[in-house]
Amino acid sequence: MGPIFDAVLRFFEDDRWDVARLDGEPVLSMNVAGKNGQWRCVAKSREEQKQFVFYSVCGTSAPEHRRQAVAEFVTRANFGMVIGNFELDFDDGEIRYKTSIDVEGVPLAPALIKNLVYANVLMMDRYLPAITQVIEGTASPRAAVASVES
Repeated sequence: MGPIFDAVLRFFEDDRWDVARLDGEPVLSMNVAGKNGQWRCVAKSREEQKQFVFYSVCGTSAPEHRRQAVAEFVTRANFGMVIGNFELDFDDGEIRYKTSIDVEGVPLAPALIKNLVYANVLMMDRYLPAITQVIEGTASPRAAVASVES
C-alpha cells in the first residue's frame, strides 16, 4: 500500500489493536470503547499527499432536526482546540473527530502515530457525553461545551 500505510498498520499491530483492513484501500477500521461510550475509528493513509488521517466516528448521528444545534456545538468545541477538530456532515448527521499529519520529507515514526491516535480517542471520549446531550436536546450547545471544558 505504501510506507505510510505500512507504518500505521505496524503501529496498530504492535499496540495490539484489533483492526480490519478495507479491501484494496489504504484504510483500517476498528472499534473503540472509552469510559463514556463506544465508537468506530478509521485510519487512512494518503500516500500521494504524504498524509495520515485518523477519525473517531461518533456512534450516534445527529438527526436532521438537531443538526443546527450540533453544528453550534462543534463550532464552540473546536474554538481553541490545538490538536484535531470535530466535523459534522450536514447531509447525514455524521459527527467525527479528526487528527492528521503531513509527513512529506520525514518518516512517520510510531511515536507520532501514537500521539495522533491517542489524542483523538481521548477527545472523542471526553466530549461524547456532551455530544449526546446536544443530540437528545437535554443541553444547549453552550452548556454542553461548558460542562466538558470547565
